[in-house]
Amino acid sequence: MGEIYGVRESYIQRGNSRILVFESLENNKDPFRWIYDYKGMLEEQLLKYGGVLLRNFNVRAVSEFNKIVQIISPNLLDYVYRSTPRTRLGGKIYTATEYPADRIIPLHNENAYSRSWPEKIFFFSILVADHGGETPIVDSRHVYNRIDSRVKDRFEEKGVLYVRNYRLGMDLSWQEVFQTRNREEVESYCTKNDITFAWDCGPSELITRQVCQASLVHPQTQEKVWFNQAHLFHVSSIDSESKASLIKEYGLDYLPRNAFYGDGSPLEEEVLNHIRRIYEDEKIVFGWKRGDIMVLDNRLMAHGRQPFKGERKVAVAMA
Repeated sequence: MGEIYGVRESYIQRGNSRILVFESLENNKDPFRWIYDYKGMLEEQLLKYGGVLLRNFNVRAVSEFNKIVQIISPNLLDYVYRSTPRTRLGGKIYTATEYPADRIIPLHNENAYSRSWPEKIFFFSILVADHGGETPIVDSRHVYNRIDSRVKDRFEEKGVLYVRNYRLGMDLSWQEVFQTRNREEVESYCTKNDITFAWDCGPSELITRQVCQASLVHPQTQEKVWFNQAHLFHVSSIDSESKASLIKEYGLDYLPRNAFYGDGSPLEEEVLNHIRRIYEDEKIVFGWKRGDIMVLDNRLMAHGRQPFKGERKVAVAMA
């Protein structure tokens, strides 16, 4: 615990994982000056803890959030090759994933289903739900260390294959995922990113396949992190009734999305459940307050979303 020029330092902790909290003690504090002055310190703490929560910094508007993000990371990313629905709020600021309020969004590192991803992800709490709606986080280093070594070896040897089937009216359209209606632009993106593709195959307008990493070595800390979305893309991530219905209607080869070992062999459900239990055991959950800004190193820290009641609005930026 400490204090840095009117900002109190504390932690939200669970087990070995914790996130650093900087809470302003001055309601009229100029957040931009503080962020500018302590940007270097924030970067150091982000590498140590994986996440930093800024609280009571007198930030109310998306434009102010954007200004803070720009001070820390001026090179923001567009959300291309999407896996979830979002709305652009202006510039390169988006809504958090727009899934139904009663659904959990499993813990994941952003874009870990691809070979390119943001280094940082920023969250801004605009409206706090009446109940629930937390953004749980988990340290990907601890997840990696707790996974059975035989499971890790198999994943790291083979990688993860992600298969996506695009068809009208089911999941995201290819036009939304690739942010274009031009097939040649889709093909160019796929070719550049080693994604195999096939148009008008069976019931699907487009099928894509890509083999990606199971883990990473963080380039700055040199620590190993678990970094994939096999547990989220795999058909076992949905409820049994929906799973049976999709398989009956489309067959295993044409599900909207699925994951395999990199050589195409099936992932064992018990292995994925082992990984899911570790995420659950390690996750940190805290209640949002209006105006909170959370900064995560996207490789060190995974995030998700709890179900909620009432109106909830969280803005997101990636850098």
